[in-house]
Amino acid sequence: MFKIKRCVVILGMLLLIVPAMNGQYLYSVNYKSEADLLVYVVDYPSRADLKVFQVPYKSQAKGNEGLWYFVDYKSQADKKVYFVKYPAQADLKVFFVKNKSQAGWRNRQKFNLLLD
Repeated sequence: MFKIKRCVVILGMLLLIVPAMNGQYLYSVNYKSEADLLVYVVDYPSRADLKVFQVPYKSQAKGNEGLWYFVDYKSQADKKVYFVKYPAQADLKVFFVKNKSQAGWRNRQKFNLLLD
């Protein structure tokens, strides 16, 4: 009985963790209607919900911590994004950082936007 309870607890924990382990593979669409997520690029990191580092290789885009890889085809993407002109139109405000170590969430309330 104890083993079954322990297996159920471990399985439950894995179900919570696994979605957050997806890579962030994005495709930038040309039309707002095609997007899963509307994104606005801010001028200062203090105004961002997420600080993003664009990684050069798909394998480096792990987790949900702002390591983005832009794919060449829509079908390869986890999320399709459209970059809007005004902050009020955005679901998510991002700031692109120069170093991988600077990437991460500033507003964890928006964390779920990038989960599948």
